[in-house]
Amino acid sequence: MKIYRNLSAAVVEGLQEIFVNKKYADKVIEKILKSNPKWGARDRRFIAETMYDIVRWYRLFKEVSEAEAEDFWKLLGVWCLWNNTEFPDWDEFKGLDRKKIEARYEEFQADRKIRESIPDWLDELGEKELGKEWDKELTALNEEASVVLRVNTLKVDRNSLQQQLEEEEIVTDAPVEFPDALILEQRQNIFTRQQFKDGLFEVQDAGSQLIAPFLKVQPGQRVIDACAGGGGKTLHLASLMQNKGRIIALDTEDWKLEELKKRARRAGAGNIETRVIESSKTIKRLENSADRLLLDVPCSGLGVIKRNPDAKWKLSVDFIERVKELQQHILEDYSTMLKPGGLMVYSTCSLLPTENERQVEKFLESRKELFELVDQKWIKPSEGFDGFYMALLKRKN
Repeated sequence: MKIYRNLSAAVVEGLQEIFVNKKYADKVIEKILKSNPKWGARDRRFIAETMYDIVRWYRLFKEVSEAEAEDFWKLLGVWCLWNNTEFPDWDEFKGLDRKKIEARYEEFQADRKIRESIPDWLDELGEKELGKEWDKELTALNEEASVVLRVNTLKVDRNSLQQQLEEEEIVTDAPVEFPDALILEQRQNIFTRQQFKDGLFEVQDAGSQLIAPFLKVQPGQRVIDACAGGGGKTLHLASLMQNKGRIIALDTEDWKLEELKKRARRAGAGNIETRVIESSKTIKRLENSADRLLLDVPCSGLGVIKRNPDAKWKLSVDFIERVKELQQHILEDYSTMLKPGGLMVYSTCSLLPTENERQVEKFLESRKELFELVDQKWIKPSEGFDGFYMALLKRKN
């Protein structure tokens, strides 16, 4: 594979935005690709995949190349060697020695923090919380995430959509254990397809697709999705409810709910009402009103690092501690919206027990008379998709 200077310069510029200006990788890549509409599919794929690779392996590449801070050209050079690609004789690559890099790579295989390219503190935290499991999960978090579609059953069944895509040479797998999922065999920009524009599918990880069914919703119920965000799980709930009943989607950010409204229109989901959480009064007005309640709470996002590798470098101990306080606050305050006899799901995209089952245990300690744990499920990255935790609780009275 030949690499080109204009594309390489775009990769280096993007890495600068991510690591120096602390921008989110997906937004940086989106902006770069939008500003260069003449690039073909191969060029765009090179930009996106190379940037994600270097972000994912940032520490390892930095250590083996002995690159100075912010010398992103050197990291691109290591990426070339990593992919058996000869890099051109450019000044930016001077000083890179293949044998020396390979020797240092072998040397670092014994050091998990460098081998798996992760900050020291995060490696220590993962081992403390997950013990021997951490090794396997950390390796899985460095794998490239699959592109998974969730079929919108309000408009189409899975077999029909799979056939439609196959006619356009988009090959997918339909896993038995994820009844609404189609997994792309080859990565591509699926958002340009007419089927997406017509609302026949959303992009949603397979593990994430298990959360809405875990809530056991029925058509005609009143359901509250209290941390709805952009609404991926809200839309899944709407399809499971066959557009019957009512879903109240809450969030503290109005712009996220505006995005949800657009997605709901495209999906043909007509039973969703959005409300911004302006104060505790918003929650108070909904007390004892929900048959089902979804609390898909803010979290560290450790379970989705294969999809968002830059999170490794943006997370901090302080942030995780703050988010754990917020999770407990949401559990305590928002659970009042559930009717007696109703079911509630608490879910995260974290692997840490202190964000997951420990939070549920803490909540139940002071509410044994009101709530009981019915079931809980862990989806691990080593199983092939993103990592999630979900707990199903019932309000007794």
